[in-house]
Amino acid sequence: MAGPPDRAPHRPPHRPPHRPLVEIRDLRVDFPHPSGFTRAVRGISLSLGREKLGIVGESGSGKSVTGRALMRLLPGSARVTAEALRFDGIDVLAASERQMRSLRGGRIGLILQDPKYSLNPVMTVGRQIAEAWLAHRKGSRREARDVALSLLEQVRIREPGRVLDAYPHEISGGMGQRVMIAMMLAPEPDMLIADEPTSALDASVQAEILRLIEDLVSARGMGLMLISHDLPLVARFCDRVAVMYAGQVMEELPARDLHRAEHPYTRGLLDCMPSLDHPRARLPTLDRDPAWLEPRA
Repeated sequence: MAGPPDRAPHRPPHRPPHRPLVEIRDLRVDFPHPSGFTRAVRGISLSLGREKLGIVGESGSGKSVTGRALMRLLPGSARVTAEALRFDGIDVLAASERQMRSLRGGRIGLILQDPKYSLNPVMTVGRQIAEAWLAHRKGSRREARDVALSLLEQVRIREPGRVLDAYPHEISGGMGQRVMIAMMLAPEPDMLIADEPTSALDASVQAEILRLIEDLVSARGMGLMLISHDLPLVARFCDRVAVMYAGQVMEELPARDLHRAEHPYTRGLLDCMPSLDHPRARLPTLDRDPAWLEPRA
């Protein structure tokens, strides 16, 4: 089958100079429990342009909740407030559901941890990518299938014609993650949120997937929010890093300077990591200071 005609490169929409793609100020997210509410995000502020921002921290620190709040994907029972929660000038908290549907999967793509829980097991790979494209673009199903094949080629899947008609259980985890990336790229988004995109993959496949994401983000001029536990990975891959603990941002700094971090929490995370160059008989544990969660000016 002949491939689709060459498509024009993705061009970011015009926006006023210096306006960030994402603006978050004093975001707070609480979840209900029998005796009241549990604070999951405690007044964080972040911004993101067309760059790679890494958000790191332990499980439960609020990283994924922050990304889902931006897409308004939290349960209806969650209590979400913010001084500002905007995507490209759009007030996410005040937007209609119709506006949010155009943002979710259209202008903001979400790559999750494990493709086997994200892909539909009874639909072929090609059909799932085609539907992601048709949901935000006008065209025929034949054109959508051609775009799906082109996207599989772009994410460097071997034998894309065969994978196009395969079901998710017939492909490997690494191939499944590439399929997820192709689905998220189908509508030509302005931003990707990658939530632990390589945690379910082998180390060698992790490196391939991250290089792929980096190349695609750079080529398309997108913004990237990479949520991860892996500090060295984020330091190599991102432009900036925000370190979260218990729903707060402890420290934000250029990724290249992560090894020079000053906050004791960031230092503790770095010190707890094993090193092949400097092996230790016993790794230290992280001592947490209650003062870290006191209100800051």
